[in-house]
Amino acid sequence: MSASVVVRRLAALSGASAVGLGAYGAHGFKNRDPDDYQFVLFETANKYHFYHSLALLGAAHSSKPAVAGTLLIAGMGMFCGSLYHQALTGDSALRKVAPMGGMAMIAGWLAIVL
Repeated sequence: MSASVVVRRLAALSGASAVGLGAYGAHGFKNRDPDDYQFVLFETANKYHFYHSLALLGAAHSSKPAVAGTLLIAGMGMFCGSLYHQALTGDSALRKVAPMGGMAMIAGWLAIVL
């Protein structure tokens, strides 16, 4: 199976999980203040999760889909994952992972250019 097919399938799984998490957040946070920091973190994680799921579709069609896809997936895991974790648990232990994830996502976008 080619790297582009793998990345395209991962994009579909990522998009589906973004929808599921978005639905969970919409119902799980429905009685919270929209200015609540945990709610804001969840919304930010979900927004970036969606955007980068779409970026994975673009990465699948780049000349280096494995490189771009790996960077985007790692970035989403570190950035979105750490924000989802903090939003759902209140534990900020993974907070310092988010900037590394952001850098990996930026590198993933740049790798699409290759």
